[in-house]
Amino acid sequence: MSEQLDDYLDNHYIQRSNWLRAAVLGANDGILSTASIAVGVAAASDTRSPIVLATLAGLVAGALSMAAGEYVSVSSQTDLEKADIEREKQELEEMPELELQRLALIYEERGLKKSTAMTVAKELTEKDALQAHVRDELGIHEMHQPNPIQAAFSSGAAFTVGGILPFMVTIFFPMQSMGYFLYGFSILFLMLLGGVSAKTGGSGKLKAIIRITLWGTIAMGLTAFIGYLFDVNMPV
Repeated sequence: MSEQLDDYLDNHYIQRSNWLRAAVLGANDGILSTASIAVGVAAASDTRSPIVLATLAGLVAGALSMAAGEYVSVSSQTDLEKADIEREKQELEEMPELELQRLALIYEERGLKKSTAMTVAKELTEKDALQAHVRDELGIHEMHQPNPIQAAFSSGAAFTVGGILPFMVTIFFPMQSMGYFLYGFSILFLMLLGGVSAKTGGSGKLKAIIRITLWGTIAMGLTAFIGYLFDVNMPV
């Protein structure tokens, strides 16, 4: 019975939410950012060197920025959660009866009868009062607690992997149609990413692919337009 329960819990995808969000966001930004930079420069230049250099610079800067930003963001969230937990611990020490009533009220609002809610609150308080309040009052679950280093590494690495794909296009494909190659391959990469992330997260593939393709097209289209506006080959 215990093994069946473990297998059932493994079928849910919420445990993957933290690393999946960071990885998908990083890879998506890697593809889209570097491809957009490359498309914009390609629209303004007919030589390969500035396109490759700009794309490489965007790849390196983007990966570092993504990792640093994710680390700061997740660290701030973690600090906030720790502060709330400390505040809850203090409240439990200063007014345990009021906290017990508050916990019982939470269960009552979820559908339990008043007497049942109080019984559940008392039993959980006897076992681990702080854990019960952190989980049910603050909504902080241990499995969902983010790891700043893990999130930073996932985002930075994913950005690098995603950004390398359009970067390779700028190196190996002909200049005559560079913008079209960049757009076509980047959309293909984004579609594959949307499909993989949807499958990993257990959501609908078509919706994810359409969403990621639409916004990818808009981003690259706008940067290409800007590149044409500032065409470095335009006669003065």
